[in-house]
Amino acid sequence: MLTEQILIFIQIILLDLVLAGDNAIIIGMVASQFQSDQRKKIIFWGIGAAIILRIIFTLITAYLLQISGLRLIGGVLLLYVCYKLYVDVVRSKPDGIKGPKIKSTSFFRAIVTIIIADVTMSLDNVLAVAGAAKDHYYLLIFGLVLSIALMAVAANLISQWIKKYKWIAWLGLFAILIVAIDLIYTDLKLFI
Repeated sequence: MLTEQILIFIQIILLDLVLAGDNAIIIGMVASQFQSDQRKKIIFWGIGAAIILRIIFTLITAYLLQISGLRLIGGVLLLYVCYKLYVDVVRSKPDGIKGPKIKSTSFFRAIVTIIIADVTMSLDNVLAVAGAAKDHYYLLIFGLVLSIALMAVAANLISQWIKKYKWIAWLGLFAILIVAIDLIYTDLKLFI
């Protein structure tokens, strides 16, 4: 019994290390286009949204597992997020100045982009951790807290790196695109 719990504990840590990264990439990419003080606010609100969504998803995981087409919708939403990140973060300003294009409403748009991504990616994380935790609810709660902590640290680092190295934004876009395609493929495979 204790051995099973230790194995589940290790599995949850590994899942969180892998799955918290995709949320952190999006939060970091979006936050990278802002000055330091606004970047901190975006990371705070992005992680706050992720916390709320993960708690909600954790409470209704059993129900969510039964919904057909949910991953397909999530994948399509992530494709939209990928496009928005390309337009807002990766593409240079038209006047030749390096850096992202920032509009007056971009702070609000940044938070909306993060929330849309959190909806899809938090669902994946919660479903994976809930599946691994089985009946061990304390391990499920541990997995939820760990994923939030990992995401907070990683998002801050990624946003700083993207400011210095634009190629990291391209890698982030590629990673998000892969997650979106995988979500869509997983659901379409069930219907075919």
